[in-house]
Amino acid sequence: MNDSSRLPIGLFDSGMGGLTVFKALAERLPHEDLLYLGDTARLPYGTKGRDTIIRYTLKAAQKLVDMGVKMLVIACNTATSAALEAVREQFAPLPVMGVVAPGAQAAAQASVNGHIVVVATEATISGGAYQQAITRIRPEAVVTGRACTLFVPLAEEGWMNGPIVEGVASRYLADIFSDSTNETCATGTAAPDTLLLGCTHFPLLQEALQNVVGSQVRIVDSAATTALRVAEELKATNLLCQGNGPAHYRFLTTDNTARFARTGSLFLGRELGHGEVSLVDL
Repeated sequence: MNDSSRLPIGLFDSGMGGLTVFKALAERLPHEDLLYLGDTARLPYGTKGRDTIIRYTLKAAQKLVDMGVKMLVIACNTATSAALEAVREQFAPLPVMGVVAPGAQAAAQASVNGHIVVVATEATISGGAYQQAITRIRPEAVVTGRACTLFVPLAEEGWMNGPIVEGVASRYLADIFSDSTNETCATGTAAPDTLLLGCTHFPLLQEALQNVVGSQVRIVDSAATTALRVAEELKATNLLCQGNGPAHYRFLTTDNTARFARTGSLFLGRELGHGEVSLVDL
């Protein structure tokens, strides 16, 4: 057994959205220790420039590496799309996993007709990471991207459903999905049948989004697929934990531990005590 296998998996996000990936990892790998860092002091990343996102991501990754991890998971779509290669280069040979490729794979597999709508932050959409990743898997796919900047603060505030959330979602998406009950759109292309949540915050809004786009549209996110890819990578690199004892979880934030615990509980689906969250400086 590789001695490094006893180290935790390090996860990073700009805020608390990456806890959806944390939850999926905890379910798939119940014996793996997990160390999560949410850079809430600099949230949101999605409206910042590429160089700034890379700089912030490298600092967060360095903090986790300094604390001792066997693998890095960039549980943030914006940071993955801008900084994945920079993190891999700086911390090689440490395994580094992002969420864009697993999310693209999930959407490509879920769509029947190949018309996929990606909702994400401004930086993720403008960078084209998901569009490129999906078309590499399904070259014939039609990928429509839409930046939904307000979804992140809604999720961070715990506003998951109701008329306000559905009103915001409708403002962003109504023009794309107005013809989704028909076989074709006004443009002549197949109506979108899949909505990819290209930000780890967005799964909290899934109920509201489903109400807006219609029950016939499949909604997918990257969390479960990322957890599967992490498990495969750990096994391939002989880093999978061989113990069967209970896992240990640690949560770090760069601002307001009480707020992190309160809102983080919504993402995890369980109570997160204030004492479980530590304040760190990057």
